[in-house]
Amino acid sequence: MEKSTEAVPITDHEFLQFQKLIYQAAGINLSPAKKALVCGRLSSRLRQRAVNSYAEYYQLLVSGKDPAEMQIAIDFLTTNETQFFREPKHFDFLRQHIATSVKPGCAYRVWSAACSTGEEPYSIAMVLADYLGDGPWEIMASDISTRVLDKARTGHYAQARAKNIPRQYLLSYCLKGIGRQEGTFIIDKVLRGRVQFMQINLNESPPRIGEFNVIFLRNVMIYFAMETKQRVVRHMLALLKPGGYFIVGHSESLNGVVDGLTLVAPSVYKKP
Repeated sequence: MEKSTEAVPITDHEFLQFQKLIYQAAGINLSPAKKALVCGRLSSRLRQRAVNSYAEYYQLLVSGKDPAEMQIAIDFLTTNETQFFREPKHFDFLRQHIATSVKPGCAYRVWSAACSTGEEPYSIAMVLADYLGDGPWEIMASDISTRVLDKARTGHYAQARAKNIPRQYLLSYCLKGIGRQEGTFIIDKVLRGRVQFMQINLNESPPRIGEFNVIFLRNVMIYFAMETKQRVVRHMLALLKPGGYFIVGHSESLNGVVDGLTLVAPSVYKKP
């Protein structure tokens, strides 16, 4: 007999347990509207682990006996929506900033936080490669999800994902698949080598990763409570160089989150 593929139902109490769990682990607020999402994404794990309820699966996670399963649960519960050159005015700003502020011989470093499957850091890399060529520049890309980071490191995407990449960048930095890889493309190996991917939980103190000229933290704070936003931004600003830029999503703001930054363009802030 085939196993049922229907989602296992989740009770209100069980959903509250997972709300608390993901908030403590990642600082993410799951609204009541996300109950169906939790049910849909985790029901397959219940079947694979042969547990009968979300309460039983929750106990497995909080017992600490299987840290790998906790990471899997976090991977399933974090949202990973992204695209190449999303919110393009930020990349226009980046081009202008590079053209006017890069100092010869000084490494130019950008952090793409909550990078998901890699479209954002590779978009940044194309801009930097276009303007800085073989000069000293690098990108740190991070996410809490190991699953999306594994995907990002490949630099391999469906051709449909390329629609927002400027044509000159497609020709210079993307290789179109043929044969068995038809319908896909891959980011050029040299460009991939400029991007370092690392698992980082923004809800915790960041590791020693150096300072940055620009930090992208876009479209992720909408999932954080104010207290979490303040802690995350405070930690990240400590790694932003004086005169550096902190870029958030167009639907986000740092008003009430942190003081002392100057708004220089929509959703772009400068550190004194």
